[in-house]
Amino acid sequence: MDLYAVAGFLAAVLPLVATPGASLTLLIQRVTTSGRREGLPVALGTATGLYVHATLAALGLSALVMSSGQAFTAVRLAGAAYLLTLGISTWRTASPRATARRALGRAPRARSSAYTQALLGNVLNPKAASIYLTLAPQFINPHRSPIRQILLLATAHTALVSLWLLIWTLLLGRATRAAASPRFKAVLSRITATVLVALALRTAVT
Repeated sequence: MDLYAVAGFLAAVLPLVATPGASLTLLIQRVTTSGRREGLPVALGTATGLYVHATLAALGLSALVMSSGQAFTAVRLAGAAYLLTLGISTWRTASPRATARRALGRAPRARSSAYTQALLGNVLNPKAASIYLTLAPQFINPHRSPIRQILLLATAHTALVSLWLLIWTLLLGRATRAAASPRFKAVLSRITATVLVALALRTAVT
């Protein structure tokens, strides 16, 4: 696989990366409530999810799921249910009092880590799987190992997504320091929760 193919793939996925989704929404919620240190596990969880999709596509398992109407529906609804649960949980912990407790370090630990949330949010997203089933094959050389090429594209994709999330982490970190009141963070968490629920509904019906 040459660099032109990798560059073409990145150009094709760039609009998808720049479109707000579950990973960016989770990043906003985590960074604004717990600080910039939460950006790294979100990026790592998202990257792991992309590698999972790439590996399954290379092994042909994702194609089997996408071709089966019932299996695809099950994955889609599982993803929608997870996003909905995450949105409701975010809303419930978005009160100014809870936000203030987190700022003082007295809040209970989250039930799942930022890494796990980002990983599940990506793995349970059938649209992420479709990238490696419909888009990636267009940039693969049929005379070379498809598995190695898909994993190379996944590595480039992961680097692009990680850079995008890192930029947002830095911007959000500065914005959070500028508006660090518990009430502001609570309002932002509720907006995030609403977006997560909206994403869940969109995933369920599309």
